[in-house]
Amino acid sequence: MKATLKPFRRDFRDALSKNPHLMRYIDDLAKRGRPLPEYMEQLSRELRYRDEVNIIYPVGDPIFIHIYTREAGERPMYVIVQPASGLRLGNLFDIVEEALIMLIDEKLEFKTVEEHEKLLKKLLRTVVEIKYGMPLGKYDVERKHGVIKKIYVGYETYKALEYQLIMEKARLGILEPFIRDPYIEDISCDGLGPIFVEHKVFGSCESNVKFDSRDDLDEFVRRLSEKTGKPVTYRNPIVDASLPDGSRINIVFGSDVSMRGSNFTIRKFSDKPISITQLIKWGSIDELIAAYLWMLLENNMSIWFCGETASGKTTLLRASCVFINPHYKIISIEDTPEIIVPHDNWIREVTRESEEGIGIELFDLLKAALRQRPNYIIVGEIRGKEASVAFQAMQTGAPVLTTFHAGSIEKLVQRLTGSPIEVPKTYIDILNCVVIQSAVRIPRTGKVERRVLSVNEIVGYDPVEGRFNYIELFNWKPAEDEHEFRGRGSSHLLENKIAVMKGIDRRSLGAIYDDLMLRARLLKRLVELGVYDYLKVWKIVKQAYNIGAKKLLAIIEEGGKPWESD
Repeated sequence: MKATLKPFRRDFRDALSKNPHLMRYIDDLAKRGRPLPEYMEQLSRELRYRDEVNIIYPVGDPIFIHIYTREAGERPMYVIVQPASGLRLGNLFDIVEEALIMLIDEKLEFKTVEEHEKLLKKLLRTVVEIKYGMPLGKYDVERKHGVIKKIYVGYETYKALEYQLIMEKARLGILEPFIRDPYIEDISCDGLGPIFVEHKVFGSCESNVKFDSRDDLDEFVRRLSEKTGKPVTYRNPIVDASLPDGSRINIVFGSDVSMRGSNFTIRKFSDKPISITQLIKWGSIDELIAAYLWMLLENNMSIWFCGETASGKTTLLRASCVFINPHYKIISIEDTPEIIVPHDNWIREVTRESEEGIGIELFDLLKAALRQRPNYIIVGEIRGKEASVAFQAMQTGAPVLTTFHAGSIEKLVQRLTGSPIEVPKTYIDILNCVVIQSAVRIPRTGKVERRVLSVNEIVGYDPVEGRFNYIELFNWKPAEDEHEFRGRGSSHLLENKIAVMKGIDRRSLGAIYDDLMLRARLLKRLVELGVYDYLKVWKIVKQAYNIGAKKLLAIIEEGGKPWESD
């Protein structure tokens, strides 16, 4: 049995005709009697509710991903379909490398990955010639006096060679398809065996990429670490670093410290953050919480986003940054660069490790930031002594946004006031707001989603009672999968801080809640209109700062699309 193009939709037919390796993969499925996959250009989160999945989608030519459901209790299978799939290029690739080495000299320079790719393609065309009709994987080598002059291969073999050469020399090798896939959150190699991925739509999946040899795994990890600028060694077997695309990677090298051999975990971050409207659409927060965060950030309040690992803290922080005044000076401080803000006046600083003991830590960067007169300081994650400096910054009037590992207000306070951080209890109320987020199982669907569990205002410390007072302004109701607002008259920050800044007297406090509801309506309308792009949301917020949210909402209600204007 062989697959034909007739049963497929036009977009799938186009992809098959342009990519022989994809057609070969579909043919193989048909020959084995496997059901043929449904082709999708883009995935929807609603797909997660399907009982069975059999989908193939592109992640940038010429790479495609096939995900399908396996037997009950097993993870879905994540199959990478690429030009080199199923081909044994071993000896041929070595011969091509041998020929290319003779062409490389100091004059061949490149500054970017794209320039590197262009150079590799040019060199390959010099030594390899396409001989149409030559069988897949076959080749002829022309030598003169033992030196390779020309290599002849068929068209698909040539494309596979070109692809593998670029992946190995300019990109990240076998990891490149995972990095290109916008739906992947985490990539995990636990040692020998398959690589696992955490998919935004289909959850945990097992991939068809695996390591069967410790030597191969160690060599790959060595080369990968070198591309981060922090090479692993037996003396320094654990490395935290960033990949060229900004993803965070942790590497543990060798079997001395890892029983199953070298391992690595990659946490992906996109150059363009997920927007606040997208998070509203997904139900992570609602429009009222987003409007509340907007008002706090507009009025220089400090917010800490707290939760356990992989709870979505950094995603929400990045999305919320659009609400900061567009004219503010912002300094971000991180171990690995993950924070993205759209503001022009943005200083981005990262720590530096050093074996000589003269590295630059978060603590050092945070102290230096206080001398740079920022309007906002964003710390990627606070874990230790830098917390005390963050509180000093907030005391001097520089608000701080950060993430912190704590699943509740009680745990947050316990960690802040205990060893080794030891922030004085009377300082805690300098922190204005704490957002608690978690990955939870939704009762209605049974699926795991990220939700803001509560939004809390810190009121202060009562030395007589020996306890901290806070107001849970918003909370998540699991049964309904909705967020509940305590209502007008319940916000300490809106009434006692922001209203005062705006010159609103006690008799007119309703106006502050009217402003909150107005912004919520604006954000809800953007969601209804499908405005999910981060930069478009940023453009809307900037206009709200210029003309006011009320006037902007009126323009949108009249059919205007200010997010598309120059």
